[in-house]
Amino acid sequence: MNPDWKKFLLAERAIFNNDTDIVFPLSEHEGDKSIYPIAHLGVLTIAGADAAKLLQGQITCNINDISDIKSSLGAICNPKGRAITTFLLVKNADDFLMILPRELLASVKKRLQMYVLRADVSLTDSSDEWCLIGLSDGAAHPAEAVDFATSRQKNIIVNLQSRSLIMAVADHAQTFWSEQVELGFQPEDSAQWRYLDILSGIPWLTVATSEEFIPQMLNLDKLGGISFNKGCYTGQEIVARTHYLGKAKREMFLAECDVLVSPEPNTIIVDHSTGTEQSLGKVLYAQSRHNRCKMLIVLHRSDTGMYQLRLKNDNQDKVTLLTL
Repeated sequence: MNPDWKKFLLAERAIFNNDTDIVFPLSEHEGDKSIYPIAHLGVLTIAGADAAKLLQGQITCNINDISDIKSSLGAICNPKGRAITTFLLVKNADDFLMILPRELLASVKKRLQMYVLRADVSLTDSSDEWCLIGLSDGAAHPAEAVDFATSRQKNIIVNLQSRSLIMAVADHAQTFWSEQVELGFQPEDSAQWRYLDILSGIPWLTVATSEEFIPQMLNLDKLGGISFNKGCYTGQEIVARTHYLGKAKREMFLAECDVLVSPEPNTIIVDHSTGTEQSLGKVLYAQSRHNRCKMLIVLHRSDTGMYQLRLKNDNQDKVTLLTL
């Protein structure tokens, strides 16, 4: 994190539990207008004359659809079609800014570097250059309703329906934050932004879930993050085959569970109705709020649509599916 940005947030009464978990003291704020520091996501800058060509051969979305006014979700896959990371790709003049989980950034950069060869491409971890801010003025909407329209003034703003993701350099970020607080936006814990991402169905991956799922299992096809007419890219054969030969055997769901501690990514979910505790799926990621835990989970499809789901843990906690 940019040191000037961190110093500013500390002056705003932020408490850093660690590098990615930022909390604020309890307040009496009861409105819907909230502002969030985002530290669990990083920014990888892909620049150079051949940047678009390199990305087109490695990502699931179509680089030609991304412009200064349109961003996109997408994934980078291994040769077996498994998503190494999901990302939000933003165009910034001639450069591309890939927003992705910070814990995966170094490995993704290393993998992309393998394909650079003699191309005019530079890959830079810009996480300390760009400050990420979340802004929310209401309830989260399903991600499939999000158009990811992008605008620019002093900062880059990506539309997420009733939410916005702001990218700003440190001094502009401080100004923007102060202006929004004056307008009534209340600083909130960074974990609550992750909670809203879950409600919106945005499938961020972790080290534990990287290379576990093909993009369709993460609903990326429904989110506009896969192009089926752009041509070849790493893993494209598997992704295309799944699309043209039928639906994926697994898909992502929104769920909740009454637990105090959020289950870890890849926690196994079992079907209690079979009496055999058969594994039916896994937790993608989870976040608790007000003693309720919301999760994105990946399950094997049921012909009947009937599930009796529980976490495979000591308490066999019940998992309830919600509308995504």
